Amino acid sequence: MTDSTALLTDKYELTMLQAALRDGTAHRRCAFEVFGRRLPNERRYGVVAGTARVLDAIMRFRFTEEQLATLNFLDAETIQFLRDYRFSGDIDGYREGEIYFPASPLLTVRGSFAECVILETLILSILNADSAIASAATRMVTAADGRPIIEMGSRRTQEQAAVSSARAAYLAGFDATSNLEAAMRYGIPASGTSAHAWTLLHTNPDGTHNEAAAFRAQVESLGIGTTLLVDTYDITNGVATAIEVAGPELGAVRIDSGDLGVLARQVRQQLDSLGAHNTQIVVSSDLDEFAIAALRAEPVDVYGVGTSVVTGSGAPTAGLVYKLVEVDGTPVAKRSLDKRSHGGAKSAVRACRRSGTAVEEIAFPIGTPIPDVGHLEITELTVPMVRDGDIVDGQPTLRESREHLARALVSLPWEGLALSRDEPVLHVRYHNV
Repeated sequence: MTDSTALLTDKYELTMLQAALRDGTAHRRCAFEVFGRRLPNERRYGVVAGTARVLDAIMRFRFTEEQLATLNFLDAETIQFLRDYRFSGDIDGYREGEIYFPASPLLTVRGSFAECVILETLILSILNADSAIASAATRMVTAADGRPIIEMGSRRTQEQAAVSSARAAYLAGFDATSNLEAAMRYGIPASGTSAHAWTLLHTNPDGTHNEAAAFRAQVESLGIGTTLLVDTYDITNGVATAIEVAGPELGAVRIDSGDLGVLARQVRQQLDSLGAHNTQIVVSSDLDEFAIAALRAEPVDVYGVGTSVVTGSGAPTAGLVYKLVEVDGTPVAKRSLDKRSHGGAKSAVRACRRSGTAVEEIAFPIGTPIPDVGHLEITELTVPMVRDGDIVDGQPTLRESREHLARALVSLPWEGLALSRDEPVLHVRYHNV
């Protein structure tokens, strides 16, 4: 096992490198840009996530001798280049937790062609996955309207993806995760108590269930502030048993099946009738932003979200691409139908009214003055991240990026937070590009 990220790439990047070393183009100064041509599922905005993971991965993009020994399709010169490889260029881009739109220049990577081109897959695999999850999770946070959400999707995705998914969901505003590796690695609050297996474990030898024994053991172990899962058998009996065992100060009950809206109302009435006025109701079971929005009027206190936040059904790929936009100071652009790009390395700003509401984004040549926007106020979006191969000091923490996203969402026009499909709420205007 190695900490190297160098083989998290595609073969064609290394074959291009070899060809460039042979014909002398490898060391031409280039700029590559990460952007999206459209937003998935006709959403109104996207969320940049994974930036900190990208920077860390680039710092660990070093080829080991064991890795080089597997690259027998490359010549000796290319192998030596990879043996000595260290990214020495510059990276600028939107900070993590920023919102974005089609054509927003999210990341600009500058250096030699050779050192930039082989980072494509690494950068996109992180940004596409994390941004997709954060974009989906942010919509769920909006739908929850201030009520806490727990991320619990680890069992619905690959084991390492589960960790990065939990991180992206927390960035988006989720309050906790069930994943302990994510909790340790990123300082995310962990949450979890028991599954149906715990209740089923306490089945009597004669085959009759003993829900009370399961609840009693859990309360004795975790205290009355715990959450009891009440829908293994009959919910009404489960709630009654939970309060009988734990008393009216029980922390919460969880419902994981059935018509959650109807059941939440019934359970709330039952809890109140038993004097458990402060016992919260947690709901889970294939929730997405639409299901959460439908439950907004119901007496639900906490949502648990799994599958829809970590899989393609709820978090379709962000569709970000990594394209060469400048060679030796000359803008270059792809002209293919439906896949056009705009040449030149770019910075971007967001123009806002004095009320703070965003009006548009403006992309302009990097290193040139910010365009005049008249009476509007400017928010600079492009910030330095790497200089001469080293990460710039002062990169935001995960918590700071989470807080930044919360502020950025407030700046959207009100229709930008709608869950319905429509045009992006803002557009990118090119200035002198």
